[in-house]
Amino acid sequence: MIIEQVNLHNGTGLGLNFNMHNAPIIVIKADKGFVMCGYLDINAANKLGDAAAKVKGVNSFEDVLNAKIIEASQPAKEMGIDTGMTGKEALEKMF
Repeated sequence: MIIEQVNLHNGTGLGLNFNMHNAPIIVIKADKGFVMCGYLDINAANKLGDAAAKVKGVNSFEDVLNAKIIEASQPAKEMGIDTGMTGKEALEKMF
């Protein structure tokens, strides 16, 4: 397991990379939300009222930052986060 600070322009996120058998679970958390890998469920984030955005095909924090958002929770959409933006762009809006 790797826990690491992820420095961005608007703040510092907290990254978690947890190796599973076939692919890692990766999340980068900002002050008001997080970007997650495809292992995690956007519907759960919606039910809990969390601002979350999902990327897929990632194996590192750098991959998460560069990957395109494929799904966003309603609270994330209300922050201006939408599909097609990068993980980094989404995280910057979450500070």
